[in-house]
Amino acid sequence: MPRILIADDEDSVRQLVSRAIAIDGHDVVAAEDGAEALEILTRERGAFDLLLTDIQMPVMDGIALALSAARDFPELKILLMTGFADQRERASGLNAIVHDVVTKPFSVADIRTAVADALAARKG
Repeated sequence: MPRILIADDEDSVRQLVSRAIAIDGHDVVAAEDGAEALEILTRERGAFDLLLTDIQMPVMDGIALALSAARDFPELKILLMTGFADQRERASGLNAIVHDVVTKPFSVADIRTAVADALAARKG
């Protein structure tokens, strides 16, 4: 069963995404911001198949989290989420470490498909 770490500062999004991907049998752990997610990743020695993180968050944003996670756990797949076009542009330079960027708002089907695609992809 794939383990997925979700980082999003919006409680409603975190809950929606957690429930949506748990439907597919994934083991989900959720964090309120990038710093908490990095703490979980470090404590669990990167024992996740996918990091699904919002880009814009307080404390540590998703791009800083993605860079740290990719450096410390190069096998970890990373999927970003954002509702802001300028944040999506910031992420465009991260193609080497990020599988994709999911644009908010998204449907339950959209996020489940994005997660399935990321998990199925081979890390370059």
